[in-house]
Amino acid sequence: MITRALWQGLVAGTAGGVVMTLGEKVEQAVTGRPDSHVPARVLQRLTGLPERPGTQPLPVNWAMHYGQAALLGVLRSVMAQAGLRGPLASAKFTVVRLTNDQILENATGVGAPPSTWPRGELVVDVLHKAVYAFVTGAVADALAARGGPGPGQRHAALRPGRRAGVGPLPRGDAYSR
Repeated sequence: MITRALWQGLVAGTAGGVVMTLGEKVEQAVTGRPDSHVPARVLQRLTGLPERPGTQPLPVNWAMHYGQAALLGVLRSVMAQAGLRGPLASAKFTVVRLTNDQILENATGVGAPPSTWPRGELVVDVLHKAVYAFVTGAVADALAARGGPGPGQRHAALRPGRRAGVGPLPRGDAYSR
């Protein structure tokens, strides 16, 4: 499962990152919002690369932007492999994506807590991260579905509906894919 989750997650996360970026470019064309250089600053601080005032180098910005998208896609793929699929799983993953950004940005001193942001900036950020999470989820779910239901889905199928007291799958059935 881990090998599948790794490659499928990298594919799914990269797809989500590309679609999120395209959406950001459309939004920026409409709103006039400038490019964010926060990803580059975070990567510079994490790696000890020299920082520059003002505009950051595009390759550094993209390395962090797409690297983070691809790596987090692995987590969403693990969710899909386990059987956590669909819009609800992607909504949960949106929170993970936002939290990951905030941990890195706040721990490095590049960003501030979202509760201090202007509401408009917060809405735009949440929207773009939701696009990423739902596209990543759709790709991860589709790739995982090729292998059949995940252990959680097989467990739920033992007694369909909302039921309490359903015991676990036998160990051999949980990892049989």
